[in-house]
Amino acid sequence: MMTTETLTTFLGWCTVINISVLLLSTILLITLKESILKIHNRLFGLDEETLSLTYFQYLGNYKIATYILNLVPYIALKIMT
Repeated sequence: MMTTETLTTFLGWCTVINISVLLLSTILLITLKESILKIHNRLFGLDEETLSLTYFQYLGNYKIATYILNLVPYIALKIMT
């Protein structure tokens, strides 16, 4: 059986890891955008505008998922204990 302290710690580390991945993805997309665009253009045959929109949607969806699935439950458990 998992205690609330264990679950709180788990969700806290999940939040840290997911925010780190989000920050790394954002930094890589900002600094290496041209290289990433070329690679994805060759792989999927999408134009630059579509790829830019897809990157923006990916970052936004990842951020929302991290907040809803990790951060909000973590904060709720911290308030409870």
